[in-house]
Order: sequence, then structure tokens, then C-alpha cells
Amino acid sequence: QVQLVESGGALVQPGGSLRISCEAAGFALDFLAVGWFRRAPGKDVEGIACIGSEEDRPYVVNSLMGRFTISRDNGKRTMYLEMNDLRPDDTAVYSCAAARWCWYGSNFLPVEKFDSWGRGTQVTVSS
Repeated sequence: QVQLVESGGALVQPGGSLRISCEAAGFALDFLAVGWFRRAPGKDVEGIACIGSEEDRPYVVNSLMGRFTISRDNGKRTMYLEMNDLRPDDTAVYSCAAARWCWYGSNFLPVEKFDSWGRGTQVTVSS
């Protein structure tokens, strides 16, 4: 069972930047896709970024492309989400989870396919 632990959430001013991390406890992520999700207050979980298991290709939803970047370290035990030009509506609990793929057919980051969810890290964007 892969355990994922998020860290790095913080209070950030609008326009600021933040990098959050997702570490796999005791397991390499070589054969898993790892996705970042977020849940804003009063809203459903939203899948926002993923790195595939085989090609290490990064995917970011169109609405966040250019501001958010996903990456993984060489050891493939830690994933990162770099967030720039943060806005108040980016405020959410950010969580990571693992699956075999980022895409299932035409569905990107279907929540039901992902498990080993971390507890999440709070990102608050406010002045």
C-alpha cells in the first residue's frame, strides 16, 4: 500500500508563489501515475495535474496551464506542484493520489480510479 504525504501548504498573498510536495512513504512511484487534486470550500474535488507512470509526461488542466507546473524528483518518490501568480480562488486543500494512469479513456484524473490519498495540505491565498 502506497502512502502519500503532502506538505508545504501555507498562507500566500495574491500574486505569490508556492511549491507543495507529495512524498511516497517507503515506495518508488516508477510504475504509478500521481495526480494532484484540490477541494475549495463548498466545491467538489477537482483534478488539476498529473504525471504519467511510463513517459513521465506532465499534464495540467487548461485553466491552470501557465501558472501551475507538476514535476517529480529523480528518485521518483516525491512529486511537486509549483504554483505561481496565485489567486484567492486557488484557496483549497490540495491532495495527491496514485493510479496506474492519468487518463482513463477521455477522462482526466477520474477520482474513483485514484487511491492512496494523502490527508492534504491547506493553501490559502489572501491579503
